[in-house]
Amino acid sequence: MPRSGTTLLRMMLDSHSDLAIPPETGFLLGPRIRAASDNPSQAASAITGFPDGSPAWADFGLDEAVFLQQARSLPVGAQLEDVLRLFYQLYAQAHGKTRAGDKTPSYLLSMPDVARVLPEARFIHIIRDGRDVAVSWRQRWFAPTKDRAELVNIWAEQIGRARRLAAGLAYREVRFADLIREPAAALQDLCEFVGLNYQPQMLRYFERAPLRLAEHRARYRIDGSLVVSKEDRLLQQAGVRSPPRLERIGVWRREMAADELSRIGPAARMLLEEISEGA
Repeated sequence: MPRSGTTLLRMMLDSHSDLAIPPETGFLLGPRIRAASDNPSQAASAITGFPDGSPAWADFGLDEAVFLQQARSLPVGAQLEDVLRLFYQLYAQAHGKTRAGDKTPSYLLSMPDVARVLPEARFIHIIRDGRDVAVSWRQRWFAPTKDRAELVNIWAEQIGRARRLAAGLAYREVRFADLIREPAAALQDLCEFVGLNYQPQMLRYFERAPLRLAEHRARYRIDGSLVVSKEDRLLQQAGVRSPPRLERIGVWRREMAADELSRIGPAARMLLEEISEGA
C-alpha cells in the first residue's frame, strides 16, 4: 500500500551491491503494453512512450534510442517478457549491478499478472499499521479520500485481496515496524528470500538516498498539466534521508481523533491486531 515504507525498503535493497531498483514503473498495467505481448518493438514503445506508455520513463535515466534499438534486435520470437527483462537488465547495468527489482505499489493487486509475464518474480509486501498509513496517505495528492478512517478500511480491504492473490506465488511479507526496530534481521530474511547475501551496507541506505532520489522528475498528465512536481516528490520521500526512526511508528496516536478511530471497520481492526504495531 502507498505510504507503507515502500521507498524505505527500496533504498535498503538498492544499497546492495548486486541489486538496482528504479523509481516506480507502472508500465506493466498499461493496456498498450499488454496488447503488444508478441511485438517487442511495440512493447518497448509502450514502456517509453507517453501518453500511451509510461509517464515515468524520464525517471530511469536510460537512453530511449538504445533501448528501442535493442528491443528491435531481440531474436525472432521474442515476447513481452523479453522486452521487460531487457529494460531491467539495462537499468541494472547502468548502476553497475547484476540484478534489478521494481518498487510499484500499484502492482499490489496485479501480482498474478506480473507473475504470468515474469514467472521468476518474487514479491515482497511491506505492511505498516493502517492508521499510520492513513495519516500519511491523507496528506498526499494521490490519496483516494481525505477521510482517514476510510483510508484505514481501504488499506485492510486491499491487503486482504493481495493476500488472496498471492496464493501460489513467491511471496513474502515484512512489517514496517520490523524494518525500523530490527532492520538487520528483517533485511537478512529478505535477502535470503530473493537469493542475495546480506550486506551490512544496506543499513546505511540513507547515505545514498539523496543521489538515488535525484532520479525523480515531475509527472505530467496527457494534456501536459502538472500532476506532481519534482520538489513535491522529493518532499514526500524525505524520510529515507535519515536512519530508521522509532517515532515513525504509532504516529496515529497523536494524529487521529476518537471519532475517526471509532469508524474503523471490523476487518481493519482484526488486521491491526494481527500485525501488532501498537494496535
